[in-house]
Amino acid sequence: MNGITARRIVLAARPSGWPALDDFRLEPFTLPPIPAGGLLLRARYLSIDPYMRMRMDEHSAYAGSVGLGETMHGQAVAEVLRSEHPDYAEGDTVLAPTGWATHAVSDGTGLRKLDPVPEPVTASLGVLGMPGFTAYSGLMVIGAPKPGETVVVASASGPVGSVVGQLAKMAGCRAVGIAGGPEKCRYVLEDLGFDAAVDHRAPDFAERLAAACPGGVDVYFENVGGPVWQAVLPLFTKFARVPLCGLIAQYNESGRADGDLAETMRVVLTKNMTLRGFFNSEFVEEHFAEFLRVVSGGIADGRIRYREDVTEGLAQAPEAFLRMLRGQNLGKVLIKLDE
Repeated sequence: MNGITARRIVLAARPSGWPALDDFRLEPFTLPPIPAGGLLLRARYLSIDPYMRMRMDEHSAYAGSVGLGETMHGQAVAEVLRSEHPDYAEGDTVLAPTGWATHAVSDGTGLRKLDPVPEPVTASLGVLGMPGFTAYSGLMVIGAPKPGETVVVASASGPVGSVVGQLAKMAGCRAVGIAGGPEKCRYVLEDLGFDAAVDHRAPDFAERLAAACPGGVDVYFENVGGPVWQAVLPLFTKFARVPLCGLIAQYNESGRADGDLAETMRVVLTKNMTLRGFFNSEFVEEHFAEFLRVVSGGIADGRIRYREDVTEGLAQAPEAFLRMLRGQNLGKVLIKLDE
């Protein structure tokens, strides 16, 4: 199309357990014609997120699977190169579900114009985008934290967990973060301002977590599962709330995950707990505008800080994705396109 050389990364094979680089393929592709009233987009930054691992499975309960040979799904910050759509003009910056591709055509479905465009624009894929809103909706709507309560979140140095803890502090709570390794724990404690940071790789992790939560756990934002959940389980207070947004420790398990379901259910029952799974999309209409106001204000006055882990080049997306699954990133993982 008009001399454009479009490239994409497709799912070449379904992983069994942990993904590998061979499960992806970089290839050129021909853009379809722009539909009537549609747009031509050039992606500038791609978002790399943990949920993408679930969509690589053949039978994914998470918003459908990626087909073999199909473009890997995902959001991007994109520029409108051409528009026949009344709501968008050439040069507009939009959020778009382009997938892992340099260009896309769209009929306007799923687009959101960034007006004003945040600085940096990448914040719209992280702290002011899906990860930030996941943190806000899960914590503030489901967790409903009260001043003086203890809020615990795993993957606390990541784009979701970091916002959870900082929002908890803004709500007058004690924020305890769980992270992997001394560097991430230092970041959570010193840069993000959590009250405590506990290394889940420590041999005495469960004991350290209990010591960091002497009054128990009132809200636990669950995005990990596995042994971390087992360590939090005995610490819940009466009427504790658990917003459940992910189980990253189990995404690469090919069999049934370890853990005593009966014990979990016993604690949920005897502590009169609320355990609520959610997708942030269910809260967009009612809460997204308030999220932008609160988090933008927190960034402006320094109460919310964030990091980005940016890799250049579409070809590097699979390796960046694998690094994220291994916990080797610090901050929101993004791909800057060099097209």
